[in-house]
Amino acid sequence: MSKIQMVDLKGQYSKIKTEVDQAINEVIESTAFIKGPAVHRFQESLEKYLGAKHVIPCGNGTDALQIAMMALGLKPGDEVITASFTFIATAEVIALLGLTPVLVEVDPDTFNIDPESIRKAITPKTKAIIPVHLFGQCSDMEEVMEIAQEHDLFVIEDACQAIGADYTFEDGRKQKAGTIADIGCTSFFPSKNLGCYGDGGAIFTNDDELAKQCRVISNHGMQIRYYHDMIGVNSRLDSIQAAVLDIKLKHLDEYAKARNKAAEYYDRAFKDHPKLKIPTRFEKSTHVFHQYTLVVKDIERDALRAYLQENDIPAMIYYPVPLHLQKAYLDPRYKDGDFPVTEKLSKSVISLPMHTELDENQLSLITTTLLKFLDNE
Repeated sequence: MSKIQMVDLKGQYSKIKTEVDQAINEVIESTAFIKGPAVHRFQESLEKYLGAKHVIPCGNGTDALQIAMMALGLKPGDEVITASFTFIATAEVIALLGLTPVLVEVDPDTFNIDPESIRKAITPKTKAIIPVHLFGQCSDMEEVMEIAQEHDLFVIEDACQAIGADYTFEDGRKQKAGTIADIGCTSFFPSKNLGCYGDGGAIFTNDDELAKQCRVISNHGMQIRYYHDMIGVNSRLDSIQAAVLDIKLKHLDEYAKARNKAAEYYDRAFKDHPKLKIPTRFEKSTHVFHQYTLVVKDIERDALRAYLQENDIPAMIYYPVPLHLQKAYLDPRYKDGDFPVTEKLSKSVISLPMHTELDENQLSLITTTLLKFLDNE
């Protein structure tokens, strides 16, 4: 049995090696490394896959969030609501632009932003909401969009962990994660469900003017070379990464099925254990399992992680410190105890290996080892 990885990029690459190597070689032969044909091909492929009118590739997922906020014209002092239980990039960009991050609670079952907490946090200074589709399934976007419409707010979807997930509205309509709000953002970091072999990101929108703004901002604020119409940034997806992504996009739904198969194996092993809570599936969203995250009860989470690692099984904690308690974001508005759900999750979640190459022998070892620890508690 091969060594268990948290993410097995090498195993995944081995199955598409011929396609990927050929695509990379074509870029090298063409020497069109920046804004070359491979970028345009991938952009068009992703637009078709998502059903989005515009995809704007960029340098990484953090840049995607920054460009989106800049394109919306948000100004210093404007308040942007997001969840406290997420990766730092979401709040980081808000703060970098001089905006005010307003942190709110998450749902204890889905780990995604809690709509009622959004409602309570809205003030006259609120201008936008950023729901983060955490671990692979969508937030309650229908509710979030209704709140936004009631208060005339922008919505930016952070879909970095949920690309490929489908959201179903009450009327039966389906849309892909990242295509529901004014703007959606994703990351192509290597470990993502659709990951490249370096850094990369993209912005999605159906609004022609927002798309135009995003393209100009991401290219130093210029439409015509050396004529700069606005302050911009330098954020581009290079052609080699685009070529890799175009190959992997063809396999994305297949990858989601493999992840779900692994998640179902975990579910069967853990669903009846009193000390474990398996991931809840939100009824309005499919789950693409960027992470398989358990909540542990009445056990020492860090001891479990150490035991797994002693047995050559990696495990990760996403995220051990919520945003409102991070040193860089300490704010007199927030204190320990203000977000009980978020704080409890930070102390009790653990993510198991989740990727497309997990086989039954590996899954068996992971589950039996974890259950053995629990039996000895």
